[in-house]
Amino acid sequence: MGYDAFYRQSIEEPERFWGEQARLIHWDTPPQRILDASKLPFRRWFVGGTTNLCYNAVDRHLAERGEQLALVAISTETGVTEEITYRVLYREVNRFAGILQGLGVGRGDRVVIYMPNMAEAVYAMLACARIGAIHSVVFGGFAAHNLALRIDDAEPKLLICADAGMRGGKVIPYKPLVDAALAEAKAPPPHVLIVSRGLDSDMHRVEGRDVDYARLRAEHMNDEVPVEWLESNEPSYLLYTSGTTGKPKGIQRDVGGYAVAMAMSTRLVFDIAPGQVMFSTSDVGWAVGHSYNVYGPLIGGATSLLYEGLPTRPDPGVWWRLCERYKVRTMFSSPTGIRVLKKQDASWLKCADLSHLKWLFLAGEPLDEPTAHWVTEGLGVPVIDNYWQTETGWPALTLMPGLELKPVKWGSPGLPAPGYKMKVINEITGEEAAAGEKGVLVMVPPLPPGCLTTVWRDDDRYVNSYFSHFKELLYSSLDWAIRDADGYTNILGRTDDVINVAGHRLGTREIEESVATYASVAEAAVIGMKDELKGQVPVVFATLKQGATASSEEAARGMQQAVTDQLGPIARPARIYVVNALPKTRSGKLLRRSLQALVQETDPGDLSTLDDPASLDEVRKALERGPDLGS
Repeated sequence: MGYDAFYRQSIEEPERFWGEQARLIHWDTPPQRILDASKLPFRRWFVGGTTNLCYNAVDRHLAERGEQLALVAISTETGVTEEITYRVLYREVNRFAGILQGLGVGRGDRVVIYMPNMAEAVYAMLACARIGAIHSVVFGGFAAHNLALRIDDAEPKLLICADAGMRGGKVIPYKPLVDAALAEAKAPPPHVLIVSRGLDSDMHRVEGRDVDYARLRAEHMNDEVPVEWLESNEPSYLLYTSGTTGKPKGIQRDVGGYAVAMAMSTRLVFDIAPGQVMFSTSDVGWAVGHSYNVYGPLIGGATSLLYEGLPTRPDPGVWWRLCERYKVRTMFSSPTGIRVLKKQDASWLKCADLSHLKWLFLAGEPLDEPTAHWVTEGLGVPVIDNYWQTETGWPALTLMPGLELKPVKWGSPGLPAPGYKMKVINEITGEEAAAGEKGVLVMVPPLPPGCLTTVWRDDDRYVNSYFSHFKELLYSSLDWAIRDADGYTNILGRTDDVINVAGHRLGTREIEESVATYASVAEAAVIGMKDELKGQVPVVFATLKQGATASSEEAARGMQQAVTDQLGPIARPARIYVVNALPKTRSGKLLRRSLQALVQETDPGDLSTLDDPASLDEVRKALERGPDLGS
């Protein structure tokens, strides 16, 4: 069956289609009903079926491929490489599961994981899945305040952390960030499990709370922990993402639907079969890391490469030599990663034998055509763009070389993946946009398996955030898009106040709140500015309180430090402008789009509701003189 017939069946006969895909995974109890869409926008897939993500990712492969590599954890920071077979993975996950149970973690309990790309992070995720606990992996680059927000929302029974991460040869201690987060949190867990790599010799331990992984592992070496069979629609994990408010949203994923989506997409989108090798450069703290560093390849019986380090260290050929060494078939990275390499000599693309590398997938942010051409020509490998969100869990727009490779159109991530019934809607009329007309990309419910089921403990926020933007019940991606006559979609950028920094979604509101904690700041507005390397970077415009004694430059440095301390280095503003007034409507709403237009030297749009026209002149003058911090 080709793409067109395959996709059409997924839309016209969803129960038949997904019933067939459900055969790709193991069910302890077969589903009694494929789809329950009686309470849209909520839906339940594979109702009554019981299964387990860990069993599908590990146990079921032992008989046929126990000695095959399941995971290769490579760190060019520590110089350590671990090659882990499915049998060894099974043993380590059972030990970790025994540790979790010994610390009182059980079915339905939450576990926060704050670790870099290391093997134990994968063991921890799979061990949670094994016993029915709900894991919430938090990106190790987030600062203490951001971690505290996620702890309070998830209310975990346990937090698991590494002593430290590393980046560019520099040790980044994690434990002080954990201690600060727990001091701030209103719902700190009773225990912190520390996986020490010996990177932080001065690490402080809290008596009675902090426990050592190595010691407990030695006590659980021979544990055999039974699999907890979960109903398909029970929660599997939480993954927090930024929204337009300061409070992050806990994206909740199910068990059975996610497992089926991983099994199908790994095979048909990424063209990975059992025994083949996939290399995703994502961090485990992101959606790509969950789906295609861990669950997808392992559910598919493949080998996954997990990489800690930079694409340029020890040199810009490191990724390609890993592809050669492990015979990687499909690589998944980001446009930012490739743009970093684009600054290096193109000869590095030829430093390794890439005869086994068949596909390079890039996602996380828009892929510019010059970068796509550069890496395609340099590697001699097809580049496939794809579009998805933390919410979807797997690609929503892509091409499917594992089924049928449709023509690549530069600038477009491709066609809808199975189960995604998409439209582009005119924001003003609410009608479907014509071919070539700009609108908002939406999906007609029910959402396919693998997508979020709700926002953790907040069904109202789920409905209001995603399904309340149009008269018709539609999931809004909050992305502008244009669809051509062939059905290919181009993504044009966000409709809301969320910016994309090298694939990291950051809410302007949460950056503004961090800026405002600096004592001299009266008010701040944050926008995303186009950046050649990262796609977008945060830019701050701020007014100071009357009587503030700090100079503009001192205040700007203070604001930047406040953001770094509270949100982490990924949110650090690239430029900060101190101004006397910010453009607002007469109702007091900040005109961020007008600010963004002035920065990018485009039309600021309708200014009829502007309260003080002089405020825009203030911004123009600031842009002419240059930022108080940044360049």
